Amino acid sequence: MAATDLTVADESGAKFVEGPPGQGFLSRVRDADRVLEACFAARVRCALLYAENLTAAFFDLSSGEAGAILQKLRNYRIRLAVVCPPGSVEFSSRFGELLAEERRGDHFGVFETREAATEWIRLTSEADAI
Repeated sequence: MAATDLTVADESGAKFVEGPPGQGFLSRVRDADRVLEACFAARVRCALLYAENLTAAFFDLSSGEAGAILQKLRNYRIRLAVVCPPGSVEFSSRFGELLAEERRGDHFGVFETREAATEWIRLTSEADAI
């Protein structure tokens, strides 16, 4: 899939790029560049992805994939909201610790519904235009 497979959404004043629900998108860590490209092209600072859009080992913190992807996005000040319904993915114990730490900031969040994710995006968006 190309960066163009991400769509641009604008809801309640929050503009972001969104991954395709129910489909794979990032197969390797370096594929995070496609998220960056889409954000830059759309002039937004936030992406909404679904659990199935992420690499296979993203939710296993020991793989290093989550850390590498999140750091790359953070370097470019791109926030990431992930929609992950209860029971859809098993988090490693360390991933839960990462989530607890990330709740203190506004760069990354995991949400049960798309609506909760878009609300977080709206609340954390000061100025999405780059």
